[in-house]
Amino acid sequence: MVMSQLKTLFVKDIKSGTVVDDIFMVKEMSRYETRAGKPYLRLLLMDNSGEAPAMVWEGADRLQDICRAGRVCRFSALAQSYKGALQLKVSEAREVDEADVDMGLFLPASRYNVEAMAAELVELINSVKEAHFHALLMAFVNDGDFWSDFKKAPAAKGMHHAYIGGLLEHTLCVCRAADKMAGLYPALNRDLLLTGAVLHDAGKIREFSFAVPPFNYSDEGRLLGHMTICVNMLAEKLTALPDFPSQEALLLKHLILSHHGRYDYGSPVLPMTREAFALNFADDLDAKMNYLDRLSSGGEEEGYQWTDYQRNMERFLYVDGRGGSEQEAEDTPPVTSYAAPRGSRVERPVKDQGRAKKVKAAVSDRQPTLWG
Repeated sequence: MVMSQLKTLFVKDIKSGTVVDDIFMVKEMSRYETRAGKPYLRLLLMDNSGEAPAMVWEGADRLQDICRAGRVCRFSALAQSYKGALQLKVSEAREVDEADVDMGLFLPASRYNVEAMAAELVELINSVKEAHFHALLMAFVNDGDFWSDFKKAPAAKGMHHAYIGGLLEHTLCVCRAADKMAGLYPALNRDLLLTGAVLHDAGKIREFSFAVPPFNYSDEGRLLGHMTICVNMLAEKLTALPDFPSQEALLLKHLILSHHGRYDYGSPVLPMTREAFALNFADDLDAKMNYLDRLSSGGEEEGYQWTDYQRNMERFLYVDGRGGSEQEAEDTPPVTSYAAPRGSRVERPVKDQGRAKKVKAAVSDRQPTLWG
């Protein structure tokens, strides 16, 4: 089918002063009123290169129905710099027939090579020495449907790694950190920790609906959450491994359920083992580093150093324009390359702003967990 709606301008190429006339997906839309009672809209627009906040100061009543979350619209706007970050001032918006649009243009994706990341993760899995842990992990890898979805899924809806391949990228980085921790602290059970690191967010392949943008929660994800889903998935795999030690299965479930570290972040239990503490810190660190990278790439003014106040972290953040740079030459997130311990397995997977009165909640939904 010939797509009649061509897209020529992407978020990553928009600079202050750019006159915008192109198609974007509305990721979020909220309606507010000024202190004088005049309505306005706050939008978050997206394509596969990034996201851009946008404001509708005129015609909010008329454009509110057009700019619903999940819709693709053609926007006329002027790009401006606001508090060091890019912002679009929208003058007009027109709904576009999605049948005329390549929806892949609006699916953000990891900038790293998915197959290279998957191969490195399998290399780490093959370094697990305990046969029962290795067999469990390979049961997931060799599950074609699981492995395919695991390589495509986002790691979160918005806070960190919220793009195709984000779950794999995040998992690989958490596993790298866990591997380093095991080398620093000999009391850690490396095989248990690595198994937990690989599986800790596996439930997200069913928590999110990510076939078409914008990403949202599935019914199962909203009702159960990814930690409960993951424990259920683990139980399914363990039925085919009757010799798996029951105590280590219990400890692994504890890693999954406690990895957010706090009740108010969604964990039903707090970390109670060395490995649970280590996984929580590795997971939280990688999520925050990715979040800071995303904020760093949003700097528009020369000398950009400070973000706006980040309500989710209750502070301003100093980013100094660091991070978030394009690294197209890299296949995987740049760190010291991993070398499997001598004698490890060499298996491969089987192929198969101002004070405003908020008068309407944002259309985008948010689970009651901070870092997801």
